[in-house]
Amino acid sequence: MEHSTYTRPPAFTWGKVEVRDALPVYPPTEPLEYPPLPSPPREPAFDAPYTLTTHLFPASYIRTTRWAPVPKPPPANATKEERRRILAETRLQLDALRTSNVTDGYPQVLWNCVNRYVRKNLNSSNRTGVTLFCAHANGFPKEIWEPTLGHLLPSSAGIIDEVWLWESVQHGDAGLVNASSASGIFDWSDNGRDIANFLLHFLPTVATNTTLPTHLPRVAPEETELRSKRGFSDRNTLAASLYPRLFHSLVLVDPVIIRPYDNQGRDRVLDLAAGALSRRDTWASREEALDSYNKSPFFRSWDPAVLQIYVDCGIHLTKDENGKEVAKLKMPGIQEAVVFSETHTEYEVFQRLVDLDERITLRWIMPGKPGARELGGPGTTVYRVWARPANSTNVKILGGGHLIPQEAPQELAEDLAKFLLQHFAVPSRIRASL
Repeated sequence: MEHSTYTRPPAFTWGKVEVRDALPVYPPTEPLEYPPLPSPPREPAFDAPYTLTTHLFPASYIRTTRWAPVPKPPPANATKEERRRILAETRLQLDALRTSNVTDGYPQVLWNCVNRYVRKNLNSSNRTGVTLFCAHANGFPKEIWEPTLGHLLPSSAGIIDEVWLWESVQHGDAGLVNASSASGIFDWSDNGRDIANFLLHFLPTVATNTTLPTHLPRVAPEETELRSKRGFSDRNTLAASLYPRLFHSLVLVDPVIIRPYDNQGRDRVLDLAAGALSRRDTWASREEALDSYNKSPFFRSWDPAVLQIYVDCGIHLTKDENGKEVAKLKMPGIQEAVVFSETHTEYEVFQRLVDLDERITLRWIMPGKPGARELGGPGTTVYRVWARPANSTNVKILGGGHLIPQEAPQELAEDLAKFLLQHFAVPSRIRASL
C-alpha cells in the first residue's frame, strides 16, 4: 500500500455523539411534474473524448428537516450598520430554526441535477467498469470539478468509462429548479441520502455511450433491491456508509468530517455562515463578477480555470426587480449559510466512518499549503485521516488549502490518476465511482 503523509497516531478517543437511524431512501411516486433544465446545453471545459449531458431526477422523498421560511436579506437601500445588524439577526434566526436532530421525516418533492461525461468510444469490448462520482463542497456548482477532470481524463481515458458530477438540492442548477421550495433549514445527511437515492434508483445499470433522457428513468424495483444487498453487478462504487455494498472506495478531499467536538466550538461555523450571508451575489454581467473575484484574495488563490468555470456555471443571467438583466449566483448566500449552520452531521459521519466496512478503500487527500487551516483545529487532521486505519492512506496536496479542487486541480488530478492506476488499471467489467 502507498505510503501515507500522516503517520498513524497512538490509539485515541473522542466525545461520542448521537448516531441517528437513517430515514428510508426512496423517490416520490408518480405522477410528477418534471421541470426543464434551467441552463442550456454546453460543451465541457476540457479537451478529452467524453460527451457531456445534464440530467434531473427527484431527490429522496422523505426529508430529515421540515420546511421553514427563508430569512429575508437586508433591503438594497439599507445602510452599512443596518445591513450588519440584519445579517447578525439572520445568523441567530438560522440557529433558532434548528431543534431536534431526530425526526420521523417530512415528505417533499425536490430535484437533484447531475452532469454525465461518458467516453465517446465506449462499448462492451472496452468497458472497464470505472465510473467516477464527484460531489462538491458547500456553495459550489457541480462543474467546479471540470478543471480537475480536464487534467485527469486525458491521461486516464482508457480506465474511466464515465463521470457523474453531483449537485445538491440548493446548489447550482438544482438550486434554480428548487428555488420555489427553498427552506431556511437543512440537514446535510439528506445530501448523503439523496446520493444513495441516485445510486439505488436512477444510476443506469451499465455505462454505455447511448444518449440518456434529460429526466433519468428509475431502474426496476428488483434492481434497486439487488443493489441495496449486493451492490452493482456491472459497477464498483466509491462512496458511503448507509449502503456499503454499493461502494469500492472513498476518496475524501479534505471532507468536513470532524472528530466530535474538535472544531473548537462554533467559531468556525459562525465565521463561514456570516461570510456566506454577507457575500455579494449580483453583478451587471459575468464579466463584472469575474473582475470583482480577481480583486479578492480568497478567489485569487484559485486556479484561473476553476474561477472561470465558477463564473460560467455558478452564475446565471436573470432579471432584477426593475426588469434589468443581471448576473446572479445560482445559489444565494442565505442558502450557503443554511447549510453551514448544520453541524451535527460532520460529527456523526466521523463516528460512522470508524465502523465503515474495511473492504472499502479510503484515500484522504488533505491540504498541504503552508498556513492552511485545519478543519478541526490545529493538530487534529492526523486523527481524522486515521479514524478508520484499515485499508486507508492519506496524502497532502502542497498547492492547496481546504478547497483543493479550486486551488490545485492539476495536483489533485495527478493523485487521483495514481490511485486509479493502482486500483483499476486492469479492466474488470465492474464499475467504480469516486
